[in-house]
Amino acid sequence: MATYEFKSESKRLLDLMIHSIYTHKEIFMRELISNANDALDKLYYLSLTDENVTFQKDDFYIRITADKDARTLTIEDRGIGMTQEELEENLGTIAKSGSFAFKNEAEQKDGVDIIGQFGVGFYSAFMVADQVTVKSRKFGSEDAFQWYSEGAEGYEITPCTLDHFGTIITLKLKENNDEENYDEFLNEYTIRNLVKKYSDYIKYPIKMLVTKQKLKETENKDKDAEPEYETYQEDETLNSMVPIWRRNKSELTEEDYNNFYKEKFFDFEDPLRVIHTSADGAVSYQALMFIPARPPFDYYTKEFKRGLSLYTNGVMIMDKCEDLLPDYFGFVRGLVDSADLSLNISREILQHDRQLKTIAAHLKKKIKNELLAMQKNEREKYEKFYEAFKRPLKFGMYDNYGAEKDFLVDLIMFYSSTEKKPVTLKEYIERMKEDQTYIYYACGETIEQIDHLPQTEMVKEKGYEILYFVEDVDEFAIKILNKYMEKEFKSVSAADLNLEDETAKAAEAIAQEQNKDLLEAMKTALGDKVVNVKATSRLKSHPVCISSEGEISLEMEKTLNAMPQGGMMKAQRVLEININHPIFETLKANAANNEKLNKLTNVLYNCALLMEGFKVDDASAFVEDACELIQ
Repeated sequence: MATYEFKSESKRLLDLMIHSIYTHKEIFMRELISNANDALDKLYYLSLTDENVTFQKDDFYIRITADKDARTLTIEDRGIGMTQEELEENLGTIAKSGSFAFKNEAEQKDGVDIIGQFGVGFYSAFMVADQVTVKSRKFGSEDAFQWYSEGAEGYEITPCTLDHFGTIITLKLKENNDEENYDEFLNEYTIRNLVKKYSDYIKYPIKMLVTKQKLKETENKDKDAEPEYETYQEDETLNSMVPIWRRNKSELTEEDYNNFYKEKFFDFEDPLRVIHTSADGAVSYQALMFIPARPPFDYYTKEFKRGLSLYTNGVMIMDKCEDLLPDYFGFVRGLVDSADLSLNISREILQHDRQLKTIAAHLKKKIKNELLAMQKNEREKYEKFYEAFKRPLKFGMYDNYGAEKDFLVDLIMFYSSTEKKPVTLKEYIERMKEDQTYIYYACGETIEQIDHLPQTEMVKEKGYEILYFVEDVDEFAIKILNKYMEKEFKSVSAADLNLEDETAKAAEAIAQEQNKDLLEAMKTALGDKVVNVKATSRLKSHPVCISSEGEISLEMEKTLNAMPQGGMMKAQRVLEININHPIFETLKANAANNEKLNKLTNVLYNCALLMEGFKVDDASAFVEDACELIQ
């Protein structure tokens, strides 16, 4: 018997690997199955290149056996096997990988598809086991050897008996403690779930004897007696083996995609769109993504985790890889399978390298193109999608100082005053009148409220289309965009709208000059609530409105002050008085009556606030002033 110390760097490395590298102990199952898969791959490849090696399809499987009484878990394969030297070299040195070396030797040849590229995965077994025994017999050899270890102290290699080639790994599970229940890894249900979760698409069958029940047959049946059942064991394949994303699109139906989506992502509705794509070149991958019909229930909570499932050659590496999707496409569900990703010493921890970034960039463009195609060819479906996921797209435009605004802008839509439905900015531009300088928009809480804003009257009278912003993020997204196709955006509530004709402007100027004392008195009555009170002719049926000057609009003030850190933001408000409305004559008639003028001014200001969706500062005073004026 030969006893060895680990040739790798130290006992500390093994301890670090067991306790730090892998987040979840269940990962050991994935790693050992992947190793068995590699051993089968090597023998299969050998059968393709050596005519003396015959391929027996029925022998190419992986078997899992759980013994609850002995507290052992065994994973067996009929793969290439290992010699004594290979056991020592591959299992005696942490981070030494026979699969990696094999792949390098054969990288110029076709048919080599090895999952394991690092040797650390095998040692994940020590997360759940006190003792690990490996029995292996190399294909073509009569000699078998046993590798045995109890952890960082070292390992032993001894001759053993094995009546077939391949490898058998047996784990003696640790005793349960207050924090960990290791017995769960001997449970058929747990094993089945782990195989389904991590190794469902391993291309070789993963078999296990499972316990089932059936009705016991008796000769003399008593109709009133309770039925009796007997247990029996049956060999069952735990994995599906053929990933849907690796099949040709021509072989798949819409029902195939929909069933996979609903089963995989626990949705009761079919997806709005399926994106099945692949790439070969600098980086190769296959991706299957879905646009859901509606957000998941926790989509707008901090508990929601975006990202695509990440596979390498059918083995799941990460359930949610956030780096594959930007936040604004976080609603996309799906997976990516690539053999080109660079992994560090653990399959669980991704190195954020060029390959991963390249895949993410490709997927981002693909998702956008698919959404644009839906927008163009399936408008009703796109509008349904947009209603569900417009907020993340708009936040994506505003986020990170507008870094993605140009990428996302063509996906954005707003309700149109003329079309009475959501339209894109490009569609708005195509309908603009020849004399139109700006893209006009109006902000409010609802479409109905915006429709009745005083400021919209003249814009509509001119025949200009108005985009309605009913979400708090809308104006921020547009502000960061600044302009679209060389056309700037202009709020109908801006003080410098300047849509009046020359005659109206002249009338405004005269009224402003002739009534400057009146307007100044009204400004004094309002104090710091406004920066100006001015005469206007842009209103039609309404007596007053509030407009704003500066960068902060009225709607932005509401949004910012609604935030937890808000409360201090204030737009530079301007109270505009309609010179063509009877109320203006009433104001002039009471110019010398300071008390009544103050009450009229406050009532008009508060009326304008209410039309804009603001709360009045002092509701009781407002009601008292209004009642007194009515008497």
